[in-house]
Amino acid sequence: MRETATKVRLTRMLAEDKEEMNAETQTAAVRDFQRVADEYFETDGKAKLEMKKDKEGAGVTLTFHVVRVKNFTMLK
Repeated sequence: MRETATKVRLTRMLAEDKEEMNAETQTAAVRDFQRVADEYFETDGKAKLEMKKDKEGAGVTLTFHVVRVKNFTMLK
């Protein structure tokens, strides 16, 4: 019986771990996405990340304000 209860608790913990993003992880993700966004855009540096649960898992939206687009020039 104890083994079953442990298995149920572990399964629940793993499911909850996949559904939520703690503050430290969210801060790290925003920092990484901001770094990539800054390669393509001049931004105000205030990226926001939002997660919404759905039937398949979760949807993630990253929002940031763009001052200008950094276009690349092909060298010949």
